Amino acid sequence: MINFKQLVFVIGIFLAILTSFMLIPMGFALAYGEETIGDFLLSALFTGIVATICIQSGRQHDIRLNIRDMFVLTSATWLAVSFCAALPFTLYHGITYTDAFFETMSGITTTGSTVLSGLDSMDHSILIWRSLLQWLGGIGFIVMAVAVLPFLNVGGMRLFRTESSDWSDKATPRTQHMAKHLFVLYAGLTFLCGLAYHLAGMNWFEAINHAMTTLSTGGYSTSDSSMAHFSNASHWVGIVFMLAGGLPLLMFVQSIQQRSLLIWNNQQVKGFLLFVGVVSLSIAVWLSFHKEIDFIDALRLSSFNVISVVTTTGYGLTDYQAWGAFAATAFLFLMLVGSCSGSTSGGIKIFRFQIAMAIMRQQIKHQFHPNGIFKETYNGHKVHEDIVRSLVTFFMLFFLVILGLSMVLVLTGLDIMTSFTGAITAVANVGPGLGPIIGPAGNFSSLSDVAKWALALGMLLGRLEILTVAVLFHPQFWRY
Repeated sequence: MINFKQLVFVIGIFLAILTSFMLIPMGFALAYGEETIGDFLLSALFTGIVATICIQSGRQHDIRLNIRDMFVLTSATWLAVSFCAALPFTLYHGITYTDAFFETMSGITTTGSTVLSGLDSMDHSILIWRSLLQWLGGIGFIVMAVAVLPFLNVGGMRLFRTESSDWSDKATPRTQHMAKHLFVLYAGLTFLCGLAYHLAGMNWFEAINHAMTTLSTGGYSTSDSSMAHFSNASHWVGIVFMLAGGLPLLMFVQSIQQRSLLIWNNQQVKGFLLFVGVVSLSIAVWLSFHKEIDFIDALRLSSFNVISVVTTTGYGLTDYQAWGAFAATAFLFLMLVGSCSGSTSGGIKIFRFQIAMAIMRQQIKHQFHPNGIFKETYNGHKVHEDIVRSLVTFFMLFFLVILGLSMVLVLTGLDIMTSFTGAITAVANVGPGLGPIIGPAGNFSSLSDVAKWALALGMLLGRLEILTVAVLFHPQFWRY
């Protein structure tokens, strides 16, 4: 039985937290004398009232959530927060609610696709709110990825289940301990990133915004030119901290606590860093020879763009479509990959490709040893049949959602390239697609309202690993 009263209470807590964070852009509006202070005040009042009603109506002494509750709560929380967080955008200069919700969903899911332009002259309060949404979405997904998704056995993520993943009962001190250390690390890395950006030439406001959207691998910028507006040194800072955002932060915490190289010995981390290094170097060499670009500049351009896409950050630096068919094809694949499980990034994730390769090796061995018994392991864990089934289901649903979303976008009048890469960038939470409309040099403002709502749904599905949402549409899920 679904504990709706308890779910409403928990959603109220999240909305109360969102209300408190609305005070930050209100402070910026006050400091810079911007009229948006009223917009954020009204939004905070409305969200706070809704939060209070939810908390009061659902208050109980003992909160116990079962598996079905967690499935419902995960989707409901993301939707409730997005609907309320869109209010400041709606009140700002008459932006439609469709555009406001798209921008908010893109922010909270750390996708980074945008419908806004004129960022260089936009109010500071709106810019900091966009960045805050991505920062909050990033830490929210990290906690979900290491504590909730493994428990729900979503897409093969049971491999990453730890003792801290047991949310079958009320939150334990171990869970709270884990969340606290994750938050401290996340905030600490954000501070270091902001400091590095400032030393690389950004002013403090630009550095703070980009630090939040770099660690969250979100990609929102304070300029229409994105990272092309800033110095080469800031690009190298972005490379380092986007990589940090693509690593499993819980393992980062454990490595620090144990004073060991635990994270660097992880099969997923090694695979991720090797993949990024090989692809970045290959494209740098190709650019150096075919575009006659100095090798150091070619390495900066290739590394930044590859890491930005693989970690699903989506910062714009150069229009890599102009690099030729080889580069465009490579980036189309990179949109799907993603980085590590337990990071802030979206995409399929490196570990799923690694497990798929292990299964493929096992199947090849069976071809010439039909009676042989081959046990595949991953990071010391046996790859059980239920993990394989979950993995195959995830891959199937991932590509079916992209196909279905592509067809919806085509029906709205978009061309095949825009529709297909738009679906990929939404479900993989990357940001820019390919083509003249939504490519690295464009944005999503010209799309129809239907296309924007469809893409927003795709972002949510991708952020919540698809299966978390898909299970809600199965009739048996709701049977008592």
